[in-house]
Amino acid sequence: MKKLLLISLIAIFALVCLSGSQLTRLLHAKNKPTPTPKQMQFRDLFNGKDLSGWVNVNTAADTWSVKDEMLICSGHPIGVIRTNRQYENFIMEIEWRHMEAGGNSGTFLWSEAVPPKGKRLTRGIEVQMLELDWAVQHNQTDDYVHGELFGTIGLKIVPDNPRNVRSKSIEKRCKGKGQWNKYIIVAVDGVIKLSVNGKFVNGISKSECKKGYICLESEGAEIHFRNIRIMELPPGITTTKNTAAIAKESPGN
Repeated sequence: MKKLLLISLIAIFALVCLSGSQLTRLLHAKNKPTPTPKQMQFRDLFNGKDLSGWVNVNTAADTWSVKDEMLICSGHPIGVIRTNRQYENFIMEIEWRHMEAGGNSGTFLWSEAVPPKGKRLTRGIEVQMLELDWAVQHNQTDDYVHGELFGTIGLKIVPDNPRNVRSKSIEKRCKGKGQWNKYIIVAVDGVIKLSVNGKFVNGISKSECKKGYICLESEGAEIHFRNIRIMELPPGITTTKNTAAIAKESPGN
């Protein structure tokens, strides 16, 4: 009891010794709200006007065009465009529609800047965009549908819903030719989750690459894109081993 009284007296003495201005600063500091990080926000990856922020990797000058705030891909030749810098952890929204029955395309995440020698597509994780008639035209089972996630050119991942080395969507939610579809992609620390038209239906984990470029694919059929947005999330522990090489013309990260 005596010890507690002594501590209280010492505290009171310390407060009495403070000047008025010192006491005011102390009380203000206690009441000051804790600083919060800058609010994370979506921003456009495609501005609806031109290809600013994108690099034509290996397609023709007329493969990609802009009309009515849409990014239009002719599908020829096979190849990709990519962002002009890398991304690590993010949420991405993208709307797409095929204009031909059986059309094939996709977006590549955590991708290398250029394809390997002799290849047309880059090494990364493809989020596939297939028109509904593709499986019928190519005599494939219904397992081979839109929204598959898989590593390209040997990139290793662990599928949530295995179809061999790929991860398949567990529910068919895409609309057919001429109709808009919306993907929401959450990519964090080697894990990807995919929402198709309002429901999460697929995912992968343990990607051996966790940071790289975002690509859009031209693969033989006309496809339109719009409302491509991204919200960057805080970085993780990413080493050079699981980061794509920086392109020479890229400003880097």
